[in-house]
Amino acid sequence: MPKRVLTGQIVSDKGDKTVVVNVERKVKHPLYGKIIRRSKKYHAHDEANAYKTGETVRIEETAPVSKLKTWKVIERVQAGKGTAVEADV
Repeated sequence: MPKRVLTGQIVSDKGDKTVVVNVERKVKHPLYGKIIRRSKKYHAHDEANAYKTGETVRIEETAPVSKLKTWKVIERVQAGKGTAVEADV
């Protein structure tokens, strides 16, 4: 079974080796048909403490790391505002 991959924005990086990622999805209301936004926060493992608040990242499902962490950050999609990103030269 393939691992699930989600994209979301980091809302907190205060924990050691942990970031909280807010994943937003759009669903159609069952009765009224209007498109509404639903969001959920996931605790993800960040081994190097490399990701900061405001960045958009991709997270992947893993075996449980702790009570709340069952996801790990695999890559940065977009840097946050005012954040410098090193280029690979």
